[in-house]
Amino acid sequence: MFKGLKPIVYGGREVWPLVEGGKGVAATNHASSGAWAAAGGIGTISAVNADNYDDNGDVIRQVYHGRTREERHAELVRYGIDGAVAQVKRAHDIAGGKGAININVLWEMGGAQQVLEGVLEQTKGMVTGVTCGAGMPYRLSEIAAHYGVNYLPIISSGRAFRALWKRAYHKVPELMAAVVYEDPWLAGGHNGLSNAEDPTKPEDPYPRVKLLRDTMRAEGISDDVPIIMAGGVWYLRDWDNWIDNPELGQIAFQFGTRPLLTQESPIPQVWKDHLTKIPEGGVLLHKFSPTGFYSSAVINPFLCELQARSDRQIPYSTEQAGDHTALLDVGVRGKKFWVTPHDLQRAREWDARGFTIALRTPDNTLVFVTPEEGAVIRKDQTDCMGCLSHCGFSSWKDHDNFTTGRLADPRSFCIQKGLQNIAHGESIDENLMFAGHVAYEFGRDPFYSNGFVPTVKQLVDRILTGD
Repeated sequence: MFKGLKPIVYGGREVWPLVEGGKGVAATNHASSGAWAAAGGIGTISAVNADNYDDNGDVIRQVYHGRTREERHAELVRYGIDGAVAQVKRAHDIAGGKGAININVLWEMGGAQQVLEGVLEQTKGMVTGVTCGAGMPYRLSEIAAHYGVNYLPIISSGRAFRALWKRAYHKVPELMAAVVYEDPWLAGGHNGLSNAEDPTKPEDPYPRVKLLRDTMRAEGISDDVPIIMAGGVWYLRDWDNWIDNPELGQIAFQFGTRPLLTQESPIPQVWKDHLTKIPEGGVLLHKFSPTGFYSSAVINPFLCELQARSDRQIPYSTEQAGDHTALLDVGVRGKKFWVTPHDLQRAREWDARGFTIALRTPDNTLVFVTPEEGAVIRKDQTDCMGCLSHCGFSSWKDHDNFTTGRLADPRSFCIQKGLQNIAHGESIDENLMFAGHVAYEFGRDPFYSNGFVPTVKQLVDRILTGD
C-alpha cells in the first residue's frame, strides 16, 4: 500500500480514493466501471450516448430515422436514457455491493438535463453520485437533491467553482461529495481553459488546487470534502506531497486514460494496441471541437487533416475594400469574394492541388477542401442529430428555435460520428481518439511490457502500490 493513502467514506461505505474517469462516447461502460467499483474504488459510467443492447446482448448502434433535427434529437435523448440505464444496471450487478458507481454527464451535451433525469429516475439506489462538467451546470445540485444522489462538479479553477457555489451549490451543500479539479493542460477530452489562460503555457496544478481549496474553505466547506485531481495522474508516487497535505485537505485521484488499457475496457483492440505506441507529445490540445471548448486528443491523420484544413484558410470581403482588391476566381463558382492578391495566389495553388471547393466559415474566411471532403462535411451537417446543446459545426441549438444563428463551421467536425465510430471498431486514423497527455506512459511503464493487459483489479492493485 502506498504510504499515506487511506480509504475515504463515500456513499455510506469506505472506498479507495481512486476514481475511474467516465469517458464518453462508449469508452467507459458497465464492464470497466463495475469492475473498478468491485476493486474498491469509484467506477464511473459515461452517460453520454451510452450503448444499449438487444436481446442477444449485442450493441444497438444508434441509427436515426427522423426527418428533422428536432426529431433526431428526440431519438438521441431516448437512446441516451435507455443506454445509460442499461449500463448502470449491469455495472451495479458487477460491483456486487462494493465500491461505488457514479455516472458522468457533459452539461454541454444535447438534452443533458433530460438524459440525467431520465437515468436517475430508473436507477434509484444504484447510482451514488453524478460528475458533471463541460459547461457551467448550475442545476446539477437541484437535480441531485430531487433524486437523492451526490453531485461532484468538474471544474478547472477556483473561480469557476466559486461561481457555481454562489449561484446554486450553496443551497445543497450536504450532497456535494467532492469537487473534481480537471487540469486543462493534462486531462484528455474536453478541457476547461478560460480566455485568460494560455493553452501553450501549462500551469503547475498544485497552486491551482491549493487556490481551489482556499476558495472552498472561504465558503465554509470542510476539508473532508475531497478534491479529486484529474488529468496527468499515472503513478501515485509522483503525487506523494499531495497526500496527507494540510494545505490541500482530503485528496482523491481520477484515472481516465490508464483504464483504457484493461481487459474490461470496451474500446476496440486496435485502439488498445495503439495506446502503447503514443510518443511523448503525441496528444494535442486543440480547438477544433464543435463545442467551442479546447480538447485533447491523440495526434492522428484525422486531427492532422483538421489542422491542414484550417491552414488552407483566407479572409474575404463581399465588396472590394482595403487590401481585398483581388476577385477570387477559384473554389467559389461565380460568387464574388474579394481577397488580397497574396491570398489569391495561395487559393490558386490549393485549387491546383485538388482543394477546389471553398467553404465559408462564421469568421468571414474561406477554407479550401477537396470535393470529397466537402461532400462529407455537408452530409454530416445535414445529418446532425443534436448531440450538443450548441454545435459550432452544424449551428444546432437544443432549445428555443434550434439554431445558434451562426454559419455552420466547416473547420470543425461531427463529434458524435467520430466518437461513435472509433468506439465501435472503425478506423483509428479517421476518427477522434481522446486521451490524456500522459498517455505516452503506456509505452514506458514496465507494467505493460511484453504486451501485458491487466484486468481492472490488477490495475487498481498496481496503482495502490504507488506504481
